[in-house]
Amino acid sequence: MGAFIVAFGMILMIIIHEGGHFIAAKAFGMKATEAFFGFGPKLWSTTRGETEYGVKAIPLGGYVRIIGMNMLEEVDPADEGRTYREKPFWQKSVVVLAGIGSHFIVAFFLMYAINVFWGVGTGEASLTIATVSADFEGQETPASVMGLETGDTVLAVNGTPVATWDEFVAEVRELPDQEATLTIDRSGTELDLTAPLLTREVDGEPTGYVGVSPSELVEKSNPVVGLARAAGDVGTLTVANVVGLKELVVNVPQILTSTVNNDSSGLEEVRPVSVIGLTRIGGQADMVTVVFLLAFVNIFVGVLNVVPLYPLDGGHFAVALYEKIRGRAPDVRKLVPVAVLVFAFVVGLGLLGVYLDIVNPLELPQ
Repeated sequence: MGAFIVAFGMILMIIIHEGGHFIAAKAFGMKATEAFFGFGPKLWSTTRGETEYGVKAIPLGGYVRIIGMNMLEEVDPADEGRTYREKPFWQKSVVVLAGIGSHFIVAFFLMYAINVFWGVGTGEASLTIATVSADFEGQETPASVMGLETGDTVLAVNGTPVATWDEFVAEVRELPDQEATLTIDRSGTELDLTAPLLTREVDGEPTGYVGVSPSELVEKSNPVVGLARAAGDVGTLTVANVVGLKELVVNVPQILTSTVNNDSSGLEEVRPVSVIGLTRIGGQADMVTVVFLLAFVNIFVGVLNVVPLYPLDGGHFAVALYEKIRGRAPDVRKLVPVAVLVFAFVVGLGLLGVYLDIVNPLELPQ
C-alpha cells in the first residue's frame, strides 16, 4: 500500500506542479497550447478549447507549453499579446514560481497532517511495546513466555500502576528471578500475563528482566499549534534539502567512482534515488513515514527548481529578472548550452538513481 501511495503521490506532485504554471498562465491571459504528463511519444491526448491535454510515454515529469516562453519561438501575430514574453515581470514571476511554490504548499499540508492526525515522536519512551525479544542468553524470555506482543501497552506490574516506562523498569528491576504479573492493554482489552522474570546484571546489581523495548512517545498537536509546527518542519526540511543537493552535486565524482567499483560504502552518505527506490522504501514503511517521504521529496524538487539555471523554473525567473533590470531580453541562444548541460545532468542523475536502486537498493532502517 505504501509503495502505491508513494507512486501516486509522485504523479500527483508533477500534475500539481504543472497545474500551478497552467492556472497562473491562464489567469493572466497567456495562451497554453499543451499540458502533458511525461515526455517522449504521445500515448493519449484530448483537446479542450485551445489546449491539448495528454500523457506521454516517459513518466519522468511533465510540461505546460505557454507560447512565447521560448524567446526564439515564432508566434502568430494575432496571439502576440497573449505570449509569456509580452507580459509584465510580476506576471512572469508568478507563472514560473507557481510550480515551485506548489511543492512547499503540499509539503506544508503533509507535515500538518503528521503533526495533527498522527503525531510526532517526543524522544521519550512510551508504555507501548515496540519489540519483544524471544531469547536472552539461551533462555526463552519472560516476554515470550507471557505472550506479549508489539503494540501492547503496559498498565501495571503486580497490581502496581505505572505511568511511565521508567516506572515500569523500576518495578521490574526489583523482581529478579521472581514471578511477575503484567497488566496490559491489547486493543482495548485488559489482560493479566504472568511469568517468572530472568536476572540481568546492571551496574553489578541483579535486576529483573522481561525482554521488551518501548516505542517512542508520540504527541499530537492541536489544529492551531500544528500550523506553526508544520511551517517549522518545512523550514527544517528545506535547509536539509539545500545541504543535501549541494552534497549530491559536490560528490558526483565519488558517486560515479563507487558505482563503477561496486563500492556500496561510498554511497552510504549521499546518492541519487529514483522513483523505484522511493516506492521500495514506501513499501517497507508505515503511513507516517510514507507521508513524510512525500513531503521530503516535494521540498527537494522545489529546492532543485529554485536553482537559477535554464531550463529549470529558477532559470526562467532569472531570465525574467535580467530583463527587468537590464530592460532588454538576453540572447537566449547563449543559454542553450547551459540548458543542455543542466538537462543532461538532471537526467543523468535520474538514470544513475534508477541503476543504483536496481543493483544496490536502499533498505529502510529497522
